[in-house]
Amino acid sequence: MAALDKASIVAVIGSGAMGAGIAQVAAAAGHTVKLYDTRAEAVQKAIADIAKVYQKLVDKERMTAADAQAATARLQAADGLAGVAGAALVVEAIVENLDVKRSLFADLEGIVGDDCILATNTSSISVTAIAAKLRRPQRLVGMHFFNPVPLMALVEVISGLATDAAVAETVYDTSIAWGKNPVHAKSTPGFIVNRVARPYYAEGLRLLNEQAADAATIDAVMREAGGFRMGPFELMDLIGHDVNYSVTQSVFNAYYNDPRFTPSVIQQELVNAGFLGRKSGRGFFAYGDGASAPAAQSEAAQAKPEYVSYSVEPGASGASAVTDAVLARFQERGVAVTLRKSGEAHAHAQSQEHAPAFHCNGAAIYLTDGRTATERAADNKHPDTVVFDLAQDYGKATRIAIAAADQCSAAAYSAVVGLFQAAGFAVTKLDDVPGLAVMRTVAMLANEAADAVNQGVCSAQGADTAMQKGVNYPRGPLAWADAVGVERIATVLTNLAAAYGEDRYRVSPLLRRKQASGAKFHA
Repeated sequence: MAALDKASIVAVIGSGAMGAGIAQVAAAAGHTVKLYDTRAEAVQKAIADIAKVYQKLVDKERMTAADAQAATARLQAADGLAGVAGAALVVEAIVENLDVKRSLFADLEGIVGDDCILATNTSSISVTAIAAKLRRPQRLVGMHFFNPVPLMALVEVISGLATDAAVAETVYDTSIAWGKNPVHAKSTPGFIVNRVARPYYAEGLRLLNEQAADAATIDAVMREAGGFRMGPFELMDLIGHDVNYSVTQSVFNAYYNDPRFTPSVIQQELVNAGFLGRKSGRGFFAYGDGASAPAAQSEAAQAKPEYVSYSVEPGASGASAVTDAVLARFQERGVAVTLRKSGEAHAHAQSQEHAPAFHCNGAAIYLTDGRTATERAADNKHPDTVVFDLAQDYGKATRIAIAAADQCSAAAYSAVVGLFQAAGFAVTKLDDVPGLAVMRTVAMLANEAADAVNQGVCSAQGADTAMQKGVNYPRGPLAWADAVGVERIATVLTNLAAAYGEDRYRVSPLLRRKQASGAKFHA
């Protein structure tokens, strides 16, 4: 199939932020756009606002004056719902209510031609359910844009059980023609983004609940080490806790109370209190006049250790690829590191574990594998054990999170802090929680993405594209798993499951298969 011809009329139902954004993109792509809303004045305002946006683009030399004038001329107010009769594609962007959407599409079936594609911009309602009572359910498809539509590249093209494959392909190709990055998805709860993103919020809330650190510190770790644009708490404050909590509840209920999607009591309390985030002036943080952003916790300056070594098992992979990146950072910043084979006896390390490790002043320093540092110290019979967190790019990260075993001496811990500080990191101490912050979050994001692929919701590339283009993740979760090592991700999840005794951290069957075969998600 091919994209809609530019001569085809596109109708948009609903002139709110989403509807107006869709109309703006479609008109700029060359289509005549019929915009309809039950409030005629809202349509006129939307068209005027879109014209202003086009003019701003002209001012920034991102659009020619002629193109802006032509695009504005293509925006037309529909004269009643019957005014969309000639449309080849109708995109609905109205209230998130199943009955209201069904009623609208039933009315549209009596107005538009039989070859007109009907698309819903729903973010959470089953496309199958919306189409179920239509005379021709095969022509209804999900076309889920992200807000703000002109700036966000992703479109989830969602097929219900009855959706004709050719209809989905036409919408997919049309999205490309409109300058978007579409991905195919099956109509399941949360589709791709709202499902796969749940662990980003959930693991942050768990870390806070377990007093790993305060919200501002966890946010800083996720930004400055994980590479995410916003930490989970500032992002939930931006979205609104009523909205974020409602989506989590919806996905949790739709999956019959799967513990992987369990909502947080902390967020429920915020909603109960009316602390909804930025829009109410208070969420995890305070907003408005006089409010100041809380500072993240960083360890005080410590002396650089006199001796540092790095040991790795010959032929090792997975964790060593990550720790080698840390080694490179140390060396680039002038930290002298002696290289040794794992298990080679020397005076500065007594660890019994054959895993990539740094050693300084008696401390053994490992990339977290999902165990607490305390448990790892007991397993190793090496009290002075410290674990460090994952970073998206150790060469560029400005912060790193670490945790010390309860048995670890103050002197050994201080030496580890001094080591990372000498390499230019701000060091954040987290309480000794399993998997720390970035690692456990990335492991859970990858696990959820793998499960979505395993269940035929989307492809591996589709999952990664959706999370990068839809919520601006620094790397697709499955590409991230490939980089860290699928075996490492599976090990972290297994250890998290053992630590908590919960099915929440069960490993996706597809992740297990990749682990067993040694294959990656992306060739």
